[in-house]
Amino acid sequence: MFRLNIINRFLMRRFFSGFGLVMLVVCGIILAVTFVERLPSNPTVMAALSESWVRLLEYVPLFLPVAVFMGTLLSSYNLTKSSEKIIIASAGLSPYQMARPFLIGAALIGIIATTLINPYSVKLSEQNITPDHLVLIDNTIWLRESSDNGYITMNAKNMHKSGNILLFENATVYIQNQQFKLIERVETDTLTLSDAGLDATKAETWDENGVRKITSWHADTLLSPQTVLDRYLQPDQISFWNLPSFIKKMQEIGAPIRGHLVQFWTLLFLPLSMIAMATLGVAFSQTRQRRNYSFGLKFSAGIITCFAVYFLTNLFNALGSTGTLPPLLAIIAPPLIIIAAAGAFIASFDTI
Repeated sequence: MFRLNIINRFLMRRFFSGFGLVMLVVCGIILAVTFVERLPSNPTVMAALSESWVRLLEYVPLFLPVAVFMGTLLSSYNLTKSSEKIIIASAGLSPYQMARPFLIGAALIGIIATTLINPYSVKLSEQNITPDHLVLIDNTIWLRESSDNGYITMNAKNMHKSGNILLFENATVYIQNQQFKLIERVETDTLTLSDAGLDATKAETWDENGVRKITSWHADTLLSPQTVLDRYLQPDQISFWNLPSFIKKMQEIGAPIRGHLVQFWTLLFLPLSMIAMATLGVAFSQTRQRRNYSFGLKFSAGIITCFAVYFLTNLFNALGSTGTLPPLLAIIAPPLIIIAAAGAFIASFDTI
């Protein structure tokens, strides 16, 4: 038993070495390209590097499954090339037993990505919220509040966060009474939303009689920067730990939550998705050849298969988001299909 534990630890180290090498190369390329793109629009090199780091963390969920697959395939190739896989098989380990450390390592990567990397990425990206992070209507930001005093409706072309306040650009505000009669219209280049309300240092206002004024403007509102972000952020801009309470709040007010449910189940079952990709990598690494291992051919076929898996996963996600499939089924179906197909392929090999 102790000998098997040593072998398992050895295989897991090999898996993390292959995965780490792939992640280092992919992250390095993405960081370098993003840094070059962001450098002209930032005042300092450190600011561009910081923004590139935030972008890199946002891209991690996209290439993490492929990195697990490539890391598994690379590790298995090195074991076969060095004849260590033959020695391990001679110790009595079946292909399933040799794959177990890879699957455990992949599950750990998924757990870390869900519980640590996702909240950290969301926390960093919240410091620079843009319309790209919001659910927009006709590419325009719309806010609406109803109270005992009437209604406030606002639209803006752009928005960004500065500290604890939100800045809206090219904003128009419509204030109506309880009978929906327009009593004031406000246009301003920059509108500020804080916990104290809406403010503009210079705004054009029209009263119910059409009298125009240029003055500073303020309106008390129940809206706050946090409530706006909570209501309008895209599902992937909400931390995994905050999604359950957020979904519950959205259900209480009757807001659509299907996209947020898909995001929650995606993060929750990310370890299962990583296990599926590791199983796929083990399947592609199976060979009866002890020499002249055609790694390039298998690697190319694996990349093509990864694109097919990516298309399958996105297809199921779209079906879940539109309500064609239950969100939970849409998330767990692709990895289960991959594991079943890859497991059947592995079973056809006898490497001992």
